Amino acid sequence: MNAESDEGRGVVGGASTRGATAVPQKLGSKAPHFVKRSRTLHMSWQVGIFIIGLAVVVGGIIMLPLPGPGWLVIFAGMAIWATEFVWAQLVLRWTKRKVTEAAQKALDPKVRRRNIILTTIGVVIIVAALAVYVWKFGFEMPWHITE
Repeated sequence: MNAESDEGRGVVGGASTRGATAVPQKLGSKAPHFVKRSRTLHMSWQVGIFIIGLAVVVGGIIMLPLPGPGWLVIFAGMAIWATEFVWAQLVLRWTKRKVTEAAQKALDPKVRRRNIILTTIGVVIIVAALAVYVWKFGFEMPWHITE
């Protein structure tokens, strides 16, 4: 079965959504009605959306090793694709579910305590390393360095 027929029965990704608090959104194209009426226009619309989404995703991939919000731009490209393509809508739903699960896990008191302890240890190590560096080499602002 495809995802569109499952949506009408309250099934998303193979799991029933009965009893869920959020109302599942309809899968499929979000194109205006006049675009959907013409097959040629709708196909052109989808090609345009795919190219725009591809450009945004490629820009995000380029930003991963370079300065910039790479993952945010990649997800923005996926959101652009999700306006037209069911597969992108399903990927975004899966991603949102995983992010929500990770956020809930991070709010667990044991995990929070562990993260706070590890962060504190990391900060102490960095401060100690900086103190040793300053003690050994001194502190001089970059614009006052004489060569």
